[in-house]
Amino acid sequence: QVQLVESGGGLVQAGGSLRLSCAAPGSIGRPNVMGWYRQAPGKQRELVATITSGGSRNSADSVKDRFTISRDNAKNTVALQMNSLKPEDTAVYYCNSRQLFPFRDYWGQGTQVTVSS
Repeated sequence: QVQLVESGGGLVQAGGSLRLSCAAPGSIGRPNVMGWYRQAPGKQRELVATITSGGSRNSADSVKDRFTISRDNAKNTVALQMNSLKPEDTAVYYCNSRQLFPFRDYWGQGTQVTVSS
């Protein structure tokens, strides 16, 4: 079983910043897409941001002006810089690694981000 390893979550005041990091084992190769998802209590898991092996980025409208995703292909790591955090950003954040052809999908265990008002 392959599991990604996340770090950087915690409790932060509204307006503050956090940086989430995620490491994938080198054995999985170079995933086509790596990204971050989040799930708040009582809600569906939603996409936060993704980045391809070529550096193409995509993010949810709710975070696009505040969060920045980056990756290091050589190390199979992905990071999410979160600035100007809001209470509605509170959720469990999950790292994802996805190979498209053939399809391979791996997840981290989740890291809690709590933003106080």
